[in-house]
Amino acid sequence: MTESDYDCFAAAYAKQNETGLFNAYYEQPAMLRLAGDVSGRRILDVGCGSGPTTAKLREAGAEVVGFDRSLAMVDLARERLGEDVDLRVADLQDPLPYGDAEFDDVVASLVLHYLEDWSEPLAEIRRVLKVGGRLLVSVNHPVIFPVVYPDADYFAVTKYTEDYDFSGHTVWLTFFHRPLHTMTDSFTSAGFRIITVSEPPPAPETPSELLPDGLAEGKSFLCFLFFVLEAV
Repeated sequence: MTESDYDCFAAAYAKQNETGLFNAYYEQPAMLRLAGDVSGRRILDVGCGSGPTTAKLREAGAEVVGFDRSLAMVDLARERLGEDVDLRVADLQDPLPYGDAEFDDVVASLVLHYLEDWSEPLAEIRRVLKVGGRLLVSVNHPVIFPVVYPDADYFAVTKYTEDYDFSGHTVWLTFFHRPLHTMTDSFTSAGFRIITVSEPPPAPETPSELLPDGLAEGKSFLCFLFFVLEAV
């Protein structure tokens, strides 16, 4: 299996995300809160996966477009969203198949931490955004890496691989840790202004049995880091 190739476990991953803490009750609700009122906005969902966030944005009145590197994921998204939504197989590391200044917003949920180099992907995202448009990003929180790997250098961009269980399927995912200042430098160099940095709590409706031990309802925990960026 190639690194970050979801084709081999797309269905298991999508099923897990429908009810799991990290996606269903944490990342997706937080991203939608940050997006706010999207009625009438044209939004590109980068790495859309099986389309749960894309679907929520459409329900909120946005015109949605999405792509993913995984054909299997795009097929699942088409089953969810229907044939009337523009869904494509594409790689964020390649030139994007969209015109200049085509979108009001771009959503990149848990995508950038798979990439070693952010410069070209962010340049392409900036290209397809209108001036004043927003890029909403979620990534693995950079503080977690030195906690889990205490001998690691927090300040180095570092490749690492971890195993995960998705609905009974054990898979290995490869990420790139980068320190916070490297993230923010990449955003500003690509033509973005940082509007919001967020470390939210899980959604209020999160079942208590899904919360980490000792975490009180409504309290934040180290998981993902969120940004809202403005194209300038």
